Parts: sequence; structure tokens; C-alpha cells
Amino acid sequence: MANTPAVKPFLEVLSGHRQAIPPLWMMRQAGRYLPEYREVRARAGSFLDLCYTPDLAAEVSLQPIRRFAFDAAIIFSDILVLPHALGRSVRFEVGEGPRLDPLDTPDKVATLAPHADFKMLEPVFEALRLVRRELPPEIALIGFCGAPWTVATYMVAGRGTPDQAPARLMAYRQPDAFARIIDILVENSIAYLLAQLAAGADALQIFDTWAGVLPPREFARWCAEPMRRIVEGVRAKVPGARIIGFPRGAGALLPGYITHTGVDAVSIDWTAAPALIRDHVQSRVAIQGNLDPLALIAGGAALDAAIDDVLANFADGRLIFNLGHGIQPETPIAHVERMVARVRTKRG
Repeated sequence: MANTPAVKPFLEVLSGHRQAIPPLWMMRQAGRYLPEYREVRARAGSFLDLCYTPDLAAEVSLQPIRRFAFDAAIIFSDILVLPHALGRSVRFEVGEGPRLDPLDTPDKVATLAPHADFKMLEPVFEALRLVRRELPPEIALIGFCGAPWTVATYMVAGRGTPDQAPARLMAYRQPDAFARIIDILVENSIAYLLAQLAAGADALQIFDTWAGVLPPREFARWCAEPMRRIVEGVRAKVPGARIIGFPRGAGALLPGYITHTGVDAVSIDWTAAPALIRDHVQSRVAIQGNLDPLALIAGGAALDAAIDDVLANFADGRLIFNLGHGIQPETPIAHVERMVARVRTKRG
């Protein structure tokens, strides 16, 4: 008799089936809050060297699974490897974040390569294959990329800024030039995500960290529509592809976003209004979130109450328990252990 494939609770939720105990993972779960990560990071040299060394990237992807038995692993990489493969200079300054050569004029945008060098991204695909071989069969593997709007904000400014004003101004003043950046990112993101699926990813998450800075008209043009094109492009080749969108800060724009994009789930941040999410989002797709990362740092009774709020608000529907954004480096490991235990024993 053939072996029955292991059930992956994370994928069950994405496929429309509520789980009595919500599957659980954390954004940035492979990271600086773990001493074993810091050891590998020191060995790797630079941050990009860690991203581009398959055995090390696979190791740090697996570390949180070994510690916490999360229901999903996410491949260790960065959203800026795609502009790097498009020929842009990308570096990470210690304590200051990413630095790129700004694409801040139409003339500079005209120099952007239309096609990424996917040989540069082969280490990401090899890391996915390594993680896939090592993961227990019931644990899902997530591939990801940055959403075109968010990646473009870094490409235009050359760095993160408080409200990504350089990209917003270019989108207003030179919309044709800005649309060229978005179009190139859409087409290359489709190819990149398809390659991640081929390398073993079970599902995909697309991070639009800066979606919340846009007014509705611009959100529709620069966030929702590019996301629709990516979902459509990926599913044209892999019809059953499971895709999670994370338009951080979208709030009341989320119902329209899920209608327009066709995603299977959305991540929500900790400011999302529970009634809005339950009635107009979770009634149609799965949701992922939305514990405040600072509650996880605080610990104790405050953490317990915050966990219970997420479960009370959303666990009667399709929920993947997660943070509302990435885990912070100063988070105590004991608080993560407390969260995992409480989520897994509170429901039934």
C-alpha cells in the first residue's frame, strides 16, 4: 500500500480547512533572537553571503523548526536579492539597513535591466532544496519575495526612509518611469516565485511592507494591481499555487485587495480591526497574524492576554497564528516558547 502523504496543517488552512489548533510560525523566525543564528551569521561574513551560501541559509531556516517545531519554515533570504539579480548594487550596512544605488530619475530607470540574472539566485533555490530534504513531512516550506511596490521604494530611494517619500513622489511626478520599475519587478517576481515552487516551496508569501503609506487610488494602482498580475502569472504555470499577501497597514482596503488579487490568505498587522477582518476578510480567505511583536518581548500576563485576544478574535475561522510583523532581535526565547505552548494548548 502506498504511503499516505503527511497532512500539513499550514497548507490545510490555505486550502480552506480550519484547524482546531491553528498552525503557527513567525515572520523573521530565523534571526538574531537565536544564538545559533548569530553564530552562523558570524561565520558567513556579510548578510548577503549568508543569503547566497545554500548550506548556511538552509541551516538558519531549519534552526527555529528544531527549537519550536513550528508548522512552517520560511526560506532564509531577503527581498532585495531580486534587484541585486537585476544588476543593482545592494549592500547591507551594519546597524543601518540596506543601501542601493538610487533609481531616482527617469534616465536612471532607463538603465534598469529588464531580466534578472537567475544564476545569481540559484543559491536560494539550492537552499530550498536542502531545507525540503530536511523538513519533517508535516511541516510546510514557504518561499517568498517582496511585493513590487515595496521593493521599488528601496530601489528609488536607495534605502529605507520613514515614509518612503522618494518613491511616492516619483509615482506622482514620473508615473511612466515608476511603472517601468513595477513592470520589471512583476515579471521577474513571477519567474522567481515559480523557480522557488520548482525547488520545493509549498506556498508563497509576498511582503508589501510599505503598502500602508499609500492612499486608496495609489494603493490600487501600485499594490493591488501588481499583486494581481503576480498571482495570475504564477497560477498560469502552477494552477494550485498557494499565495499569501501581506499588504502591511492596508486596514480597510483589505477586502478590495483580496477581491482584486485572488490571494489564498492575507497577513494582518496588530492594528487591524477585528470585526472588519472577521466579517469582510476571514469570511472569504484565511488570515495570518496578528500578535504584536512588542507583546512577545513584554512577556508575562500581557503576552498571555495578547495571545488570547488573537485566538478569541480569529480562531473560530481559518487562522494561521503569527506575528503582525517580524520578531524583534531582543525577544526572549522563553517568551516564544510560552507563546507556542499557549497557542497549542488553548484551543481544541
